[in-house]
Amino acid sequence: MSLSEIIIQKIHNEGPIPFREFMEMASYYPGLGYYTSDRDNIGKKGDFYTSSNVTSAFGDMLGKQLEEMYHILGERKFTVVEMGAGMGLLSMDVLEYLKKNAELYRDLDYCIIEKSPAMQKEQRNRLGNKVRWCNSIHELSGMTGCIFSNELVDAFPVHQVVMGDELMEVFVDHNGGFLELLKPASHELKEYLGELGVALPYGYRTEINLDAIKWIEDIALSLKKGYVITIDYGYPSPELYQEYRDRGTIMCYYRHTENEDPYRHIGEQDITSHVNFSALERGGSKNGLKLCGFTDQMHFLMGLGIEEYLMKLQENEPENYLKKMLPVKTLMMELGETFKVLIQNKGLECKGLSGLNFESRWMI
Repeated sequence: MSLSEIIIQKIHNEGPIPFREFMEMASYYPGLGYYTSDRDNIGKKGDFYTSSNVTSAFGDMLGKQLEEMYHILGERKFTVVEMGAGMGLLSMDVLEYLKKNAELYRDLDYCIIEKSPAMQKEQRNRLGNKVRWCNSIHELSGMTGCIFSNELVDAFPVHQVVMGDELMEVFVDHNGGFLELLKPASHELKEYLGELGVALPYGYRTEINLDAIKWIEDIALSLKKGYVITIDYGYPSPELYQEYRDRGTIMCYYRHTENEDPYRHIGEQDITSHVNFSALERGGSKNGLKLCGFTDQMHFLMGLGIEEYLMKLQENEPENYLKKMLPVKTLMMELGETFKVLIQNKGLECKGLSGLNFESRWMI
């Protein structure tokens, strides 16, 4: 039975399901969901690229920020948790950079939390025995170090809502094809917008990512002392809920093409939505995380010395400079403003992070 048939059967047996449940099944249904099947999802053979697919420079710069955090913390053991490591390319680049610091590498405990069996297999084949895998952040309760993610939160299943005479939630039904209907939204969904001070105009459609709130709460409770770095595409609330985004931000990626229809290629296309960084900041602050700063990827990389990186590259590898410089340009120019970087911490002062040296125009 195909995944589409499984979802249709569920709807016929139980009635219309929330869009969030549909998206969760399409993305994570065991063995058939987009992230749980054996398909090549990332890279040339897949449906999209990540920053780590573009150039190893991204991992070098992130490694540099982690090294700085290690020195600020001043602890003997330094735990780095990567949540959702994809093909393991970013992990590999970060570890290659950290290996240059013998003391740090000795103290390093590098853990990956990965839901996808196919991606975990890819990671194990690519990475050495310096890495271990955990099933949940709860296994690392009381840790000191840094928890980071790159393009993870955008793939969490989301509720879709539409503002009518009251807030309504989108449900998915089936009658000869998938169709949508509206039901009154839960108190939890209304409270989400209320806490952020968001008043949607009549007819406005958008997403609410309650899973992201639970995710940042779990991180905050598991971290004893250290940092959280969240890298993804999205905006703070004032920008996310602009009038021109009144149809929401759901995007689907299938074989390097984009569409806005989650009801086709079920289990074979990536369904994403823009991250609300204001919600992540608020969810973290309610559970002990302090805001260190919020910037875009371009300014984050500039603060960590990407320009010096390029100068050294030109000096040391002039014959390969153009080949290696162009992907960095893509990282900076094409992806630089699209992706944002939120840094939060717990148990220490928010100061001295090079990745936050340059302000961006985005205010959280």
